[in-house]
Amino acid sequence: MVSTVPYGAWQSPVGAELVASRGGGPDFVGTVGEELWWVAPRPEEEGRFTLVRRRPGGVEETVLPAPWNVRNRVVEYGGLPWAAVARPSGGPLVVFTHFADQRLYAFEPDAPAGAQGSVPRPLTPVSSVGGGLRWADPVLLPDRGEVWCVLEEFTGEGPCDVRRLLAAVPLDGSAARDRGAVRELTDGRNRFVTGPRLSPGGRLAAWIAWDHPRMPWEGTELKVARVSAEGRLTDARTVLGGPAESVAQAEWAGDGSLVAASDRTGWWNLYRVDPGTGECTALCRREEEFAGPLWRVGQRWFAPLPGGLIATVHGRGAAVLGILDPASGEIADVAGPWTEWAPTLAVSGTRAVGIAASPYSAYEVVELDVCTGRARSVGARHADRVDPAYYPEPVVRTFAGPDGREVHAHLYPPRNPGHTAPDGELPPYVVWAHGGPTARSPLVLDLVTVFFTSRGIGVAEVNYGGSTGYGRAYRERLRGQWGLVDVEDCAAVATALAAEGLADPARIAIRGGSAGGWTAVASLAATSLYACGTVLYPVLDLEGWTAEGGTHDFESRYLDWLIGPRDEVPELYTERSPLHRADRISAPFLLLQGTADPVCPPAQSERLLAAMAGRGVPHTYLAFEGEGHGFRRAATKVRALEAELALYARAFGVTVPGVPVLELAT
Repeated sequence: MVSTVPYGAWQSPVGAELVASRGGGPDFVGTVGEELWWVAPRPEEEGRFTLVRRRPGGVEETVLPAPWNVRNRVVEYGGLPWAAVARPSGGPLVVFTHFADQRLYAFEPDAPAGAQGSVPRPLTPVSSVGGGLRWADPVLLPDRGEVWCVLEEFTGEGPCDVRRLLAAVPLDGSAARDRGAVRELTDGRNRFVTGPRLSPGGRLAAWIAWDHPRMPWEGTELKVARVSAEGRLTDARTVLGGPAESVAQAEWAGDGSLVAASDRTGWWNLYRVDPGTGECTALCRREEEFAGPLWRVGQRWFAPLPGGLIATVHGRGAAVLGILDPASGEIADVAGPWTEWAPTLAVSGTRAVGIAASPYSAYEVVELDVCTGRARSVGARHADRVDPAYYPEPVVRTFAGPDGREVHAHLYPPRNPGHTAPDGELPPYVVWAHGGPTARSPLVLDLVTVFFTSRGIGVAEVNYGGSTGYGRAYRERLRGQWGLVDVEDCAAVATALAAEGLADPARIAIRGGSAGGWTAVASLAATSLYACGTVLYPVLDLEGWTAEGGTHDFESRYLDWLIGPRDEVPELYTERSPLHRADRISAPFLLLQGTADPVCPPAQSERLLAAMAGRGVPHTYLAFEGEGHGFRRAATKVRALEAELALYARAFGVTVPGVPVLELAT
């Protein structure tokens, strides 16, 4: 039976608890001999992450039980947290970073109980200075008795008192109490580095470096150095990249050349680079992206295969997996239901392994047999407790923004097999502004989206100007225009939804987290289009964010690009900040914040609350103890989702069964 119920009040089997239990997906996939390994979330275990291994017979095992948390805080967004090698006897050796103390550990999961290596042992020391010592993007070198990786070392108490370099950590544990036993491979002159990649034979090392004020999608340098017999890096030089060219990834090919992703043409394309001369040749020149923004150290968009082929994620907007033949420049894309591949790839022999999703399936581990072209899901899926009939049927749209510029968006209309709306009623919609802002909303199944669409609330994800996936020119639209272009593009989508009769113009909300939270509050202050807003861990006060200790080092100069250098345009830091336009906000809003957020500290949200106090605008503030930038604990996710739904119920004028009334302050 299909019942007629107003939009927003539909009953749905997709509850907040279910969404929270399915939060996150696999990440940082790799191969260890014949096994597949990856990082997996455990939201029900205080939001920790573990390592999972899949043996050749298909059996999956958790490598590290609670409380081990396989994650690090390098540049606060974290990076590749593990590496492992298969050994002829004794099983694999794995090194990993543990979130609680940020130390690097070694572990032999197959060692007999009580034997050496059967429990994780620390390889690096603890530092009490500032943020301490942090490690990421490890490369295991058992023959050298070392693991090479990125070291982030705090030299003072401030978030920007930090140096980053390549370091060699002995596997014998001698550095566990002695920082001096860690060999420094680079001099720390570059503010940011990625982990080293060793050439076949180990005589050369390559890595990517960049400095303030640039972000890695603005300009980076591909460095190459010789590896001496003693394991030192000498004669380091730049072979590709520069202030206006972003090299996002580099890997060694079997013939001793480098394969690198550079956006020198305005699109991240693949090039073969001579490590001696720097001469580079395009392998597949297309107006597509073969890489993306380097938010986390250790991301991989491509991986050379034995024999010369290259597994690569590529596309315009959506990113798919293909096999590139560099000799011809032709790509054969992988067949299957997956339409979006994450920036994590691994290869072994004729296998390529990645993580992929589609509008009807969440991210999962997928293995490709390059010889046969057959791809299959290999990770155990969660028991599917949601009837796909409740999934929205998304629509990819390109809207016209100001001056006719293109604005890319994904629409997720309401859908529920048990309900229909009364004749003539238009659905409410929530416009979602993604974080970053140099990022993109992928077109994939997300149960947070289903939570709303199955209740009769549509969702419109906007990849506003400045988003990735559409070339450098599209990214550059946001240069100096943050708080303008993003706000205008979201408004253009909201206006079009109403004009086309797809959404009720009186019931459109806006939502965003981090940089998207900035866009959400800036939108509430700039226009009366929105009935309400949901704001998660936002940037709101530019002056406070760039002040000493206002944010972390990685993004401390991001505003030079988004707004302009502060010493050149100081007035814009006040004019653009939503905090200083709080008097223009009249729509109710929900503000969600983690108390341990190092990127957008609680002070940002608290200043907005102070500015709104006594103004008569309904709002609610929920602070979650111990949560950082992005919520990971199941209980936090449940509370946040239920509060958000309650806000929409109130603003849209509907009664949602089982949802308590949200108490709003004024």
